[in-house]
Amino acid sequence: MPITRLSLYGNPNIGAFTFATDKFALIPPDMPPGTVEDFSSTLGVPTFRATVGGSVLLGIFLTGNSRGVIVPNIANEEEISFIEREVKVPVVQYNGKKNALGNMILVNDRVAMVGSGMDPILKTLIAGHLEVKVHEGSIATLSMPGVCAVINNRGLVAHPLTSEEEMARLGELFNIPIDVSTINCGFPYLRVGMTANSNGAVVGEETTGPEMARIESSLGFME
Repeated sequence: MPITRLSLYGNPNIGAFTFATDKFALIPPDMPPGTVEDFSSTLGVPTFRATVGGSVLLGIFLTGNSRGVIVPNIANEEEISFIEREVKVPVVQYNGKKNALGNMILVNDRVAMVGSGMDPILKTLIAGHLEVKVHEGSIATLSMPGVCAVINNRGLVAHPLTSEEEMARLGELFNIPIDVSTINCGFPYLRVGMTANSNGAVVGEETTGPEMARIESSLGFME
């Protein structure tokens, strides 16, 4: 199934709590077994329970792709070692002041977009550790591309107020189909309400049918 509606803790913002690539997914330790089964089968990858700095906000704090994961400075050595051992990709820590890496960075297996003025150290880390080209840009005039869009290796779905100029820039950089949508009945910050990879997408349970259809099409799940 390419797209599934789920909630966690009675909260439809499933993307804030989960993280996925085309090789693996990370979920909170207390996600119920039935929810885990639906989540894992939709994304088609092994799923592992983890925390970052003792927090379950994995989608907010983590960034990465099939080649690696970047964690913020709040992550402890035990968490880093566990993730690296379980998912079998290298994990590196960014020691800068900002820690909401998932909100800051939009990345797939080829390209990353970051906001203007990002710490050069973090940009270098992204390029080297994730093996992608890194570009600066905005989505809906906001310098937080990670929270304003969801991307996989097949397509990208962005904030509904993304301008035509920004859409053209995204298309030029990522070279994949791009469209706009909302999540959870009109919420514009898609990454908060969704976790996706190239196999499928898990969206918040308040997501409407038309939103699901738009997302499914945008991320390349419709033949």
